[in-house]
Amino acid sequence: MAYIKDPKSIEARSFEIITETLGDKLDKFNESEKLIVKRLVHTTGDFDYVNIVEFGNNPIESAEEVLKEGNCKIYCDTNMIVNGLNKNALAKFGLEAYCLVADKDIAREAKEKGVTRSMIGIERALKDPKTKIFLIGNAPTALFTLLEKMKKRNLPKLIVGVPVGFVGCPESKKELSKYEVSFIRTNGTKGGSTVAVGVMHGILYQMYERDKYFNN
Repeated sequence: MAYIKDPKSIEARSFEIITETLGDKLDKFNESEKLIVKRLVHTTGDFDYVNIVEFGNNPIESAEEVLKEGNCKIYCDTNMIVNGLNKNALAKFGLEAYCLVADKDIAREAKEKGVTRSMIGIERALKDPKTKIFLIGNAPTALFTLLEKMKKRNLPKLIVGVPVGFVGCPESKKELSKYEVSFIRTNGTKGGSTVAVGVMHGILYQMYERDKYFNN
């Protein structure tokens, strides 16, 4: 049975297929945005992402600015996102990715207040001035809380708003439009932790290709 075995060849051919299939649907995006859209299609196997991904307030430029500065923390609303991020890339940029939802004191406070652990985790993360990027791939309540609690004078450099689900999910993403914050979102119910990882990798990997900041 003949099939492609080399990982790099598989990925290269996958992106060729994605580019060919999407065709002129990619024309509404700039070159940096196209790379992220194609990576999300690759991650999910779902061509519909070309229709639902939206970039607001120059998010890629904003993220690259803070990434180049280093000493930045990335808050993730699931440990799956933390575990999925490229550790070599994080180390090269001096980045730390973390999640608090599994912490015992977070769980205790959430139970006492009758809210989700994701909400309490966001509140704690916002108290850390080094946390400048937020990856929300699971809980709409995390995104709602982030928008409600963040200070306008000290906005995050990037919010990746891609929670998945039905209750409050599309609504939480729409709320991003009310703030002058840089964001990348997936409109509607689709998203997830792997999508959040894909967005972040889409930013990091194109920085590598252009500026050779780290070895993938």
